[in-house]
Amino acid sequence: MNHEIRPLSAGLYLVATPIGSARDITLRALDILASCDLIAAEDTRTARKLMEIHGVPLGKRQVVAFHDHSNAGQVDRLVAAIAAGRSVACVSEAGTPLIADPGYELAVAVQAAGLPVTAAPGASAVLTALAVAGLPTDRFAFLGFLSAAASQRKTQLAEVREMPFTLVIYESPKRVHDLLSDACDVLGEGRSAVVCRELTKKFEEVSRGTLGSLMGDFEGRAVKGEVVVLIGRAGAQTVADGDVEKALRDAMTTMRVKDAATAVAGALGLPRRQVYQTALDMDRKDE
Repeated sequence: MNHEIRPLSAGLYLVATPIGSARDITLRALDILASCDLIAAEDTRTARKLMEIHGVPLGKRQVVAFHDHSNAGQVDRLVAAIAAGRSVACVSEAGTPLIADPGYELAVAVQAAGLPVTAAPGASAVLTALAVAGLPTDRFAFLGFLSAAASQRKTQLAEVREMPFTLVIYESPKRVHDLLSDACDVLGEGRSAVVCRELTKKFEEVSRGTLGSLMGDFEGRAVKGEVVVLIGRAGAQTVADGDVEKALRDAMTTMRVKDAATAVAGALGLPRRQVYQTALDMDRKDE
């Protein structure tokens, strides 16, 4: 596809790229890639391949690496380029920059320098997963990637236990079962959930059920590809007498008192201060 190259005004252009199918790119994104002075890419090979697929000539323009491990010096160089009158396109390996992808520090630095930042919206795994999951979309909370450590992951889940929103989580394919297992412990096995894998790609898969059923489905399974986990909104829950101490005692075998209180409070829908005091009293008795 040929594009007429028209000069862009100086600034940072946050360009969304496909999360799977290369055809899921906007005409405006292609126009920016065809006419910008410099491309800052999370993966330079992916960016070059995308431009090649769509017939966008690179010419003598630079494609420089910009990712999570880029230092402040790289940010400063890109800001200086924009200040000198150049147009810089920032592209993720897949999806929208800043949405669990690089670009935040650069965008803030460009704005702080009084220079323009423009977004060219497009593909996003968050919105694509919400569209196909079948869970409520009127209100949702995007949690990005949770901690790889089980105790911290449970605490993070407990913090959103009572939110009346659909929860959207990115996860490594190697940890999908662990996430589902922890979500069962903290949020309850009966809550509705969906696991989306390889969205818009050839082997796209959308698995629907409850946290408990999905945990069973993914137990022992070797999962590949990009994964988005969605969890239904919170519902009312009644706490029986004695449940708090039992839950705390179980949690405190692997977690600190503070973290255990946070996890149990979230799981049972109780005030954290109340549960924390109970945990402290139990800890003193055990000494």
